[in-house]
Amino acid sequence: MHSVKIFAATAVAGLCFAAHTPQASAQVSVNIGVAPNCPYGYYDTTPYGCAPYGYYGPEWFNGGGVFIGAGPWYHGPEHFYGHVDNHYHPDSGYHGPYPNRGDHPAPEHHVDHVENFHGNEMRDGRGHTGGGEHEGHH
Repeated sequence: MHSVKIFAATAVAGLCFAAHTPQASAQVSVNIGVAPNCPYGYYDTTPYGCAPYGYYGPEWFNGGGVFIGAGPWYHGPEHFYGHVDNHYHPDSGYHGPYPNRGDHPAPEHHVDHVENFHGNEMRDGRGHTGGGEHEGHH
C-alpha cells in the first residue's frame, strides 16, 4: 500500500510539472539556399535560370549594378514593379544565348543603365505581372 501512495504522489507531481512546463511554439523555417549567381539577373520562376542581358530594365539593379533579386530571393521595395522585355523569356519563345551561373557581365553591358531598353511588361520580382498602373522605382 505504501508503494501505491508513492506512485500516486509521483504521478501527481509529474502532472503538475508537465502542466507548468512552457510550451514551445512551432516555427517554420524554409532554407531556400543561395540566389543564383547570374551576371544579368535570373528569371523569377523555377528553375530560376540566368536571364540574358536586356531582359531586365535598369531599375532592377541598384546603383552598383547588383540585381535586386527575383522569386524567393527578391529583396527590393515592397511595392516595386519594374520593366522587363519578355521577348527574352523562354516562355515567350526565346531561344537565344543564356549566360551561365558564375559568369561575369561583359564590360560593355551596363546593367543599371541599359542603352535603348524598351520593356514590354512590368513585374514585381515575385512572378506577378502588372499593368500600366504600376511604375518602376528608379
